[in-house]
Amino acid sequence: MQLKSRLAFVSLGLLASVTVLHAEQVVLEPDAYRTENYRAPVPTTLKGAHVIDTDQAELLLKDPKVVFIDVYPQAPKPPSLTKSTVWRTPKHETIKGAYWLANVGYGVLNPEFESYFRDQLKRLTGGDKQKPLVFFCLRDCWMSWNAAKRALEWGHEHVLWFPDGTDGWREWNLPTEMKTPEQ
Repeated sequence: MQLKSRLAFVSLGLLASVTVLHAEQVVLEPDAYRTENYRAPVPTTLKGAHVIDTDQAELLLKDPKVVFIDVYPQAPKPPSLTKSTVWRTPKHETIKGAYWLANVGYGVLNPEFESYFRDQLKRLTGGDKQKPLVFFCLRDCWMSWNAAKRALEWGHEHVLWFPDGTDGWREWNLPTEMKTPEQ
């Protein structure tokens, strides 16, 4: 009887292990940009970039040479609003000291947003493509992965990706502030 109980316990333990392994989804890094389902598990890598955690992000934020870029999307003005309705650009809570470049993390950028993104990177780096750039959004958000990949393709040499983003930042109770997108 004792042997039977042990076998049942071992079998349950193995079943639990398999279930945990199955629940952890491994996401492979794609060759192209992600163009749909942006709020989904992300890979643990980005070829050419350094992937950082919250502890590393906190240390990097203290370095004035490092530029933190939040790529959280901004909701557009609803087309159904009447002309007399006042539209206020929504604010967004982000890492204190970060710049919010809204809508630059989509897989496909229209010419206006591509130009905006290039111009903002040039402004924020002073044209220095070796200046460290930290890209983030929310946890499990492909937009920061896309934006970091695009910066690499445009020749930026020191790209860091913070996949836990503002979610990881808030979990550590680190300082945030309300922002509007960079103009």
